[in-house]
Amino acid sequence: MIANSHTGKLILIGCGPGAADLLTVRATKRIAEAELILYDRLIEPEVLEFASNDAERLYVGKAPGDGGVQQAALNEKIAEAVAAGLRVARLKSGDPMVFGRASEEIAAAIAAGGEVEIVPGVTAALAAAAGSAISVTERAELQSFVVTTGRAADKDAPPDWASLMKPGVCAAFYMGVGQAWRIQSTLMASGVPGHAPADWIERAGCYDSRTVSTTLERVAHAADAEHVRNPAVLLVRFPKSLAADKAAAAAQAR
Repeated sequence: MIANSHTGKLILIGCGPGAADLLTVRATKRIAEAELILYDRLIEPEVLEFASNDAERLYVGKAPGDGGVQQAALNEKIAEAVAAGLRVARLKSGDPMVFGRASEEIAAAIAAGGEVEIVPGVTAALAAAAGSAISVTERAELQSFVVTTGRAADKDAPPDWASLMKPGVCAAFYMGVGQAWRIQSTLMASGVPGHAPADWIERAGCYDSRTVSTTLERVAHAADAEHVRNPAVLLVRFPKSLAADKAAAAAQAR
């Protein structure tokens, strides 16, 4: 690695959900200016075409179960490059501040005496909603939008989905295919109606994106029957009118 005289810099760049034409103008400029490009498995080849011919390109991705590049090793690589005075573009799918482990990489760059810049990107949840024409907020029906994960660091302690999913909420679940049944059963047990609308969106924002529309009570079945594969986002909506209908039905039954 060749050292430069200037201060090194880490640029975390949100590359959106995949399609290169969803990158911001700033993102394309920063990629072109970088001397070292660090990219993961969800970055499309077209995105790398913005890089300078002189830039070093290094794959640092991993897929579930393949080992891949571990975060500690990646942090060390970032620190080494920044300490050497390089301008490092760390390409992340979606937005770097949403499930991107950005804080660890920022800390590594700062500890090495480098500067840090964040370039936001289109997050997968909003690309999924846009591509499927699903509004995540709706006057009088959906006032809140939350983003959560279907997979936590501790696989036996998933996020508290029940507390997030209330009447008037649309929730986006990242990395939820393997937890489809758990998400479905947890939400229904917490009171979300089984007929609440739900959609699986594969490869959101890409030209080969696919939407599988279903209901909460059939989320797991739909994922299995339609062979939904990651990367996929699950959108579940609990409109206030469904809560009102449920309350009215319960009152009538008494």
